[in-house]
Amino acid sequence: MKTRDSDTVKTDTERTSSRILEILDVKGKVTETGAMTSPCSDYDSAEKIYRARHPWSIYKAPFADMKKGMDRLRVELPKDGWKIVKDGMDGTQGNSPQIIAESKGREFAVDVRLHKEVKAEDSPPLLEVTVESACYRSK
Repeated sequence: MKTRDSDTVKTDTERTSSRILEILDVKGKVTETGAMTSPCSDYDSAEKIYRARHPWSIYKAPFADMKKGMDRLRVELPKDGWKIVKDGMDGTQGNSPQIIAESKGREFAVDVRLHKEVKAEDSPPLLEVTVESACYRSK
């Protein structure tokens, strides 16, 4: 397992997120969050093993545009060095379309879900993205 600087990993995770946003190419509002570091659940917390996570969403965009963004991911991620490991429904109550991909070398994973509008709950359509780094030992 690599020993890395947490700030560098967070920066790399945000850079990877920006690339996913470019590929999606959906014009809407994007939540303003930065990458966060959290302990890797696969390891004992005393070992100082972490991963960076960058969750964000696109909203206030037409559902059809978000769907096209998902289609672009299916085509462009493999060209960009990613392997799609899941492309189907997420199994939640809303059964949203989901793409999970891992970068070449498995430094990063991305989980993208497309949520439909739910009028009864006043919930607009949403494209939810989480980019996660591989686990690393903190310097």
